[in-house]
Amino acid sequence: MTKTIKPLLSEQLAPSVSLQHIRSCMQNPYPESLPFIGQQRAQSALDFALGMDLPGYNVFVMGEAATGRFTMVKEKLEAHSKSKPTPKEWLYVNNYEDHREPITMFMQPGESRKLADDIDAFLDEVVDTFPAAFDNPGYQRKKKSIDRDFDNKYNAALTAVEQLAMEKSVVMMEENGVVSFAPVVDGKQLDDTEFAALEEKAQAHFYDAIDALEDGLIEALIELPRWKRESSEKFRKLKKTTIELATKPLLKALEHKYASHIGVIRYLKDLRVEIVEAVLDWLDDESSASDEQKDDFDAKGMLTDFFAPNILIEYKEGAPAPVVYEPNPTFGNIFGKIEYESAQGSLITSYRSIQAGALHRANGGYLIMDADKVISSPQVWDGLKLSLKTHQIKNDLPYQDSSVGSSFTLKPQLIPMDVKIILLGSRDLYYTISEYDEEFGELFRVLSDFDYYLPSSDRLQYQFVSKVQDYCEQTLSCNLTAEALARLLKFSYRQAEHQNKLSARFADVLELVAEASYYAKQDQVDEIDAHHINEALLGKQYRTGQLSENMLSDIEEGHTLIATEGEAVGKVNGLTVLHIGDTSFGNPARITATVYAGSDGVIDVEREAELGKSIHSKGVMLLTGYLGNKYAQNFSLTLSANIAIEQSYGYIDGDSASLAELCGLISAITQIPIDQSLALTGSINQHGEVQAVGGVNEKVEGYFKLCKMRGLTAKQGVIIPHSNLINLVLEDEVIEAIRSNKFQIFAVKSVDEALELLMKVPVGEAENGTYPQGTINQRALVRLEQIAQVVSGEDKESVEESE
Repeated sequence: MTKTIKPLLSEQLAPSVSLQHIRSCMQNPYPESLPFIGQQRAQSALDFALGMDLPGYNVFVMGEAATGRFTMVKEKLEAHSKSKPTPKEWLYVNNYEDHREPITMFMQPGESRKLADDIDAFLDEVVDTFPAAFDNPGYQRKKKSIDRDFDNKYNAALTAVEQLAMEKSVVMMEENGVVSFAPVVDGKQLDDTEFAALEEKAQAHFYDAIDALEDGLIEALIELPRWKRESSEKFRKLKKTTIELATKPLLKALEHKYASHIGVIRYLKDLRVEIVEAVLDWLDDESSASDEQKDDFDAKGMLTDFFAPNILIEYKEGAPAPVVYEPNPTFGNIFGKIEYESAQGSLITSYRSIQAGALHRANGGYLIMDADKVISSPQVWDGLKLSLKTHQIKNDLPYQDSSVGSSFTLKPQLIPMDVKIILLGSRDLYYTISEYDEEFGELFRVLSDFDYYLPSSDRLQYQFVSKVQDYCEQTLSCNLTAEALARLLKFSYRQAEHQNKLSARFADVLELVAEASYYAKQDQVDEIDAHHINEALLGKQYRTGQLSENMLSDIEEGHTLIATEGEAVGKVNGLTVLHIGDTSFGNPARITATVYAGSDGVIDVEREAELGKSIHSKGVMLLTGYLGNKYAQNFSLTLSANIAIEQSYGYIDGDSASLAELCGLISAITQIPIDQSLALTGSINQHGEVQAVGGVNEKVEGYFKLCKMRGLTAKQGVIIPHSNLINLVLEDEVIEAIRSNKFQIFAVKSVDEALELLMKVPVGEAENGTYPQGTINQRALVRLEQIAQVVSGEDKESVEESE
């Protein structure tokens, strides 16, 4: 007789959710300071990292997307940042000794803007003062005195030459600064015609006289360049003195205001000198610029670009430490950038064109980034590591030399860095970086590990209910019923594939609530009920379910051969699950096995066709180990068998079909037919123990849909591993069908139990190395021994001897 394996009860197919407990939670919402749901290990790691101010204690937050990593990290950081002091503000000012190396300067929160406003007001005063200050009577008097000294020297030299000319009957003339000589006869100045009429002797006399006078003029004015230079220097010194006198009171007031800040005092000291030269060059009416150029000249803009500080980052006094998330961590976005503009075919820039990066904005606080985006750029990753090791924000662009060429480039002074980096990444990425980058462990010493699941408890359900209620009230402006919350809890159990654990992907729950609110609005109600949740699930299933419906349609139309009634030898219904995009669904598949005399062993057709991946091939290889251990203790296991998943044209992976493949193989060996109304899934080991598999809910529901489409007979059902009982979170429709005895689910622990269910024949237990007559194991042992004898030739020899 076969062992009695009873089908599962409906109570075993999904976790129970107490509506009374949910209503109690709804009536007493969690306090406003609701912590993040679950993830105690990850929270503890973050608290530890935030409490460690030593270098190297940066954080790698490891976990799957949609588990609330970013939300929890940001909430933790923002809460902790309130206890930290407001960071310093950083500025760049011009380096007047070397414009290529701008100087950094820090100030207390709020002071940078005050300094910038003060400098702006100072420059406005300068523009308003000059060149009007040069019209001052005192300045004009001194200027005339300098001009008079020059004129006196110049006139004295010319007077001496003029007297000498008169003695030689020559007149000296000066026009537009040009000195010339002309002969005089009888008190009359001769023109060219009259001069030509003179005798040659007289002409020669005048030529000699004029040559001598010209030489004398040259000798008399030999000091003229020096006189001009001295006059220009006196004039320039007068202008400088005038500018200094005008700007000194303004700068004195600024120096007094910022007397306690050494950096600003040094900056103002440099400005005191440079502003004089700038006014001389740009605000002097006597410059050589044309009137049109003066009209177009923006004096205030020029002064601002040369003197005003460039504020990289500023804060309000008493503000918390910054928490910055950089979604696009390129080199420029992280370390800052220097902007260029084109001028006369060349790229130019200045200290005012230095732009802050995420590290500047997060300095003194925290910077959050996605690890995969940071790692994807070697330059960004290497630059980040260098900044963490040197505690300075790297700013030399890696592409600067190649892209800008010989144009003017900057090398600003480095800014000290005090930033705690938080990287968000997957589990695989964390272990990959740890293996290939030796410096990673030194720089990111804290791992915040987000689990996939949350252990279900009354407290966790309390937090779950309160969080969902808060989201509905704050974001969706609606309410939920207790039944809707129970349905959401079941959805979370289903996401986790566990009756005692909730899924950590809380974002999926909120997404489902948001979609359900759409259907509630369609019904013109402000309260989401359980049927709205179901509508949202069905809506998403419909939107993404075309492929699964097409596969079921192919089965219904006979394109794909799968029987759900009757019996067949070497044929069994396996259960597979397909993951496409963000959807998963079960897909029944026929598995067939053939056995014949030979020594090829168990051949995996999928592997031979290069469609079977490594884990699937491993599952098939285990079949030989099971057969040898179970039956071939007294003879050599020799056979040829082919196993294939029929009408499968894509890659196959996983060993969840190994139980079905073994049952099909034993059916082919024993020629005992298999009940086609049952489908099964499960992995096995070499001792015949059935092991748990993934996607058990989708697999059960996939076969149920097929049977429902063809008509439920009350004999159809699914065999699953007993260890998967805890993973059952089936849809209400399947549970109702089982409660009404229209469908069945069996849980087995061994291959023998599955064989009895499929073949309706006792499997038989070994006694002294033999099995009872007529049992499955006895027939398999006899058949395998016969095949071994045929292959070895023993049957043929026994026949010849009898003849």
